[in-house]
Amino acid sequence: MANRSDTKTRILDAAEKLFAERGFSETSLRLITSKAEVNLASVNYHFGSKKELIRAVLARYLDVFMPAASSEIASLQSTDKEASLNDIFSTLVKPLLDLNQLRSEGTRTFLQLLGRGYIESQGHLRWFITTHYGDHLTQFVKAVADSAPHIPPAEMFWRLHFTLGTVVFTMASADALTEIAAADFGEHNDIEAVIRKVIPYLSAGVAVPVTA
Repeated sequence: MANRSDTKTRILDAAEKLFAERGFSETSLRLITSKAEVNLASVNYHFGSKKELIRAVLARYLDVFMPAASSEIASLQSTDKEASLNDIFSTLVKPLLDLNQLRSEGTRTFLQLLGRGYIESQGHLRWFITTHYGDHLTQFVKAVADSAPHIPPAEMFWRLHFTLGTVVFTMASADALTEIAAADFGEHNDIEAVIRKVIPYLSAGVAVPVTA
């Protein structure tokens, strides 16, 4: 049993690193098995398919992040019935940073993986996330909507997707952006600083009044 568990973990670790670096489409099972030093039969035994492996890689993060984010939002709303968008988005910072305790560079890797899924149009991931974490997503969307009641639902749909796109681009470019900021402005930012910098921008973008 221990050997089976170790093999499964090695496959997940190898797949996670390759998916984050190269993307889902560009990472073959053969490449994963080579890095994990296992045979293809092991991947089929533990996961059944590449799609299931992709979901399992993300689930290691989502199983921790989603409940933690929901808890933070509920805690905020219990003390502040009129929480601002900035407050709502800020509740995600601690759950995101806590992923570094789950895995080395966990925050960055998780956001890179989400970005890969977003950019590569992995439709099965949308189904997986909405099916397994739908209640958490609904809570977040409702909290955002309650904080910006002047935004119609259809418009909020677009703005939340623009928000996700902004986060994806920012995290995909985080290394380059921090290097430029250091060279040009003398700023020294870590991953938390980058996340906190983008929150006011997201809040303002989501809340800006709709124009005819």
